[in-house]
Amino acid sequence: MALRFSSTGLMVDDKNSLHFPLSFFDCVLRGVGQVMLQNNSYTGLLFLIGIFYNSPLFGAAVVLGTVVSTATAMLLGVDRALVRAGLFGFNGGLVAIALLYFLQPDLLTWACVVFAAACSTIFMAALLNLLKVWNIPALTAPFVFTSLCFFLATARFGRLESTHLLPTAGLPKAVTVEGLVTASTVVEGLFNGIAQVFFQGNVITGVIFAVGLVIGSRLACVTALAGSLTGLLVAWGMGAAEPAIRSGAFGFNSVLVAIAFGAVFFVVDRLSIAYTLLATIAAAVVFASVSAALEPLGVPALTLPFVLVTWMFLLASPIFPGLARRGIS
Repeated sequence: MALRFSSTGLMVDDKNSLHFPLSFFDCVLRGVGQVMLQNNSYTGLLFLIGIFYNSPLFGAAVVLGTVVSTATAMLLGVDRALVRAGLFGFNGGLVAIALLYFLQPDLLTWACVVFAAACSTIFMAALLNLLKVWNIPALTAPFVFTSLCFFLATARFGRLESTHLLPTAGLPKAVTVEGLVTASTVVEGLFNGIAQVFFQGNVITGVIFAVGLVIGSRLACVTALAGSLTGLLVAWGMGAAEPAIRSGAFGFNSVLVAIAFGAVFFVVDRLSIAYTLLATIAAAVVFASVSAALEPLGVPALTLPFVLVTWMFLLASPIFPGLARRGIS
């Protein structure tokens, strides 16, 4: 058969141009799935359903950004296997949703979305070429640095209007313990931590994302939930404000770190589980510190803590012979 469905999505056995639209759509869905390190178009589809459930605007943004970044990679002749795996789609999708989350969704912002998504492909290629020396992945670094560039540019481009969600520039201030953490806080924070990977503050969306992860990898779902809970507990123990805990703000970077180490990069054993837990806790602490460090600039931390912690722990791993690497996915 020229076309068939596998456990991860659509499989195309020939180069029939009539099949290109379906093949391209599969690449886009895999790109959405790769936001949580899942090379699975069914997972990507569930992620899109979860986003559209919360916000059609953000759903459209993810689709547009992923389409543009994937198409850019194809036009520039990137290895088809990398494109098909969605590795040149997920940063574009994240860039698009970030720009429409933190900037006013006017015509200029939509134009910036297209431009930024295309540039994320260039950034991804550059980082892949640079980081292959150390055998570490680019992760969401292209998304982080492309988005931060546009957020900082609002200080010089008067027509780039930020929303109230973009942090106000100023020196970081110490916070006091605010609000009472209840069972409701924990449950909402648990699923919001997963939803916030796509900037979605919606418990149902988080549940849909969890279902999508189950389809891609049950282990990834378990580690994502464990990561979100760990980030939540660290924030609670450290005295973060209850609204921030409930919103999942301290969970989403820990979710990504937990999936990366617990379900993708290392063979699961007692040592790797301990290593994953250590990295997941570190992600929550690094999120707090990076957020404070970037506050004077008036820009959010995004997934920079995930990138920094994952790079650091991967670079350190060859020194620890008990950790068995699966290789980069």
